[in-house]
Amino acid sequence: MATEHSLGHKHDPKRFLLDHLKRNESVAVSELAEVLGVTTVAVRQHLEQLEAAGLVERVAVTKPAGERGRGRPAAAWSLTAMAIDLFPDRHADLTIELIASIREAVGQEGLDQVLAKRSTRQQAAYAKVLGETPVKIRASSLAKVRSDEGYMAEVLDEGDRGLVLVEHHCPICDAAAECQGLCRDELETFQQLFSGVATVERESHLLSGDSRCTYRIQPLN
Repeated sequence: MATEHSLGHKHDPKRFLLDHLKRNESVAVSELAEVLGVTTVAVRQHLEQLEAAGLVERVAVTKPAGERGRGRPAAAWSLTAMAIDLFPDRHADLTIELIASIREAVGQEGLDQVLAKRSTRQQAAYAKVLGETPVKIRASSLAKVRSDEGYMAEVLDEGDRGLVLVEHHCPICDAAAECQGLCRDELETFQQLFSGVATVERESHLLSGDSRCTYRIQPLN
C-alpha cells in the first residue's frame, strides 16, 4: 500500500518508485502500477531507466508450490546498494556529536587518547598490507587501501622529487573539521609507515582551503 510519504512523490514517478521500494523489500510491477496509478508498461519503462542507472534490480520471487511451472518465473524489483545514497544519512552528524560528547566527558586529553588508540589500530592494519616493500610499491598499496576507504587516492611519480600521494576526496571531512587530531594522526601514521625508507610531508590540506590533500613521499636513497 502507498503511504502519505510516498504519495507525495507522485509528481516524480521515478522518485516515487524508489521511495516505495525502500519501504518494501521487493515489489512486483503490478503492485507498483496500482499504487502509482499508471499502466504496467509505464512502470516498466521507469524501472528499466532506473535499472540502467544502477539504482534498481530484478529479483526472483519464489512461487507457492501449487503455482510453480506455470508461465515465466515470478519477478519483482528491489533497490540496489547504490540507491542507498539517495536517502538521508546522518553518519557525519553522529560522528561530530560523538566527538563533542567524548571531549565533554573526558576532556581533550581523553579524546587524544581515544584518537591515539584509533591511530595505532589503523597503522597496524595498513602495515599488514604495505609490508616491507620498496617505496613505490608501498605508496601504491597505501593509495589502494585509502581508495577502498573512500579517499579516491592515487600516486604520482615526480622523478627526483619523489612521489606524491593525492587524496581527491575526504570521507571524514566533517569529523576532521571538528577534531583536528584526526588529520594530525593521519600524517603521523603515514610517516611511520615509511619510517627508515622515506620522508612524508603534507603539502596541501583540504581543511586549509586546498582542493585536496597531498603528501610528498621522498625516498631516503
